[in-house]
Amino acid sequence: MAGKTINPVLKQVLELGPTLVFFAIYMWIKEDKFQIGGTEYSGFIVAALVLVPILLVSIAALWWLTGQLSRMQIFVGVMVIFFGGLTAWFNDESFFKMKTTIVYGTFTTILTVGLLQGRSYLQWVMAEALPMLPEGWMILTRRLAMMFAALAVSNEVIWRTQSTELWVKLETFGMPVALFLFLMLQITMLNRYLIEPPEEK
Repeated sequence: MAGKTINPVLKQVLELGPTLVFFAIYMWIKEDKFQIGGTEYSGFIVAALVLVPILLVSIAALWWLTGQLSRMQIFVGVMVIFFGGLTAWFNDESFFKMKTTIVYGTFTTILTVGLLQGRSYLQWVMAEALPMLPEGWMILTRRLAMMFAALAVSNEVIWRTQSTELWVKLETFGMPVALFLFLMLQITMLNRYLIEPPEEK
């Protein structure tokens, strides 16, 4: 079933908004401690908990406005809820930080399994948005699998060795921008594999 078209700006706000709200809340309360139910929580954990309902509302709004959700949106939403819950239950920031490693690691695994089968699962997801020859999809899939693996390893190194504030900044801006620039570069490099839409008569 085809989804409904919504304003692209509104779509970006709903997709990126929760992460930006998490960043803003964390920067606002990062030095504070909160007593909830007799347990003391850091500002980071409170910000992570606030992210969960905001993300659920955002996903629900996207589904209501478009009539559909991507598998990636559902997967990331489940990961945020699951690891947000573990973070609160154990009062341990590492669970939420680990989420990013698992998300990128899962993407790496899925793409790699497809490659071992001689298939591009990336093509299956993005073919309509980016018409390209099968050879191009296989090249892009291999490179993106390596990029996801690099991001997963980078996240592990960063959250284990650097400050929480630096991790939040890189999680919110650094990694998404790096992934976006990587994709733009790859599309430019694979331009010869792109399929031009037929000219209207």
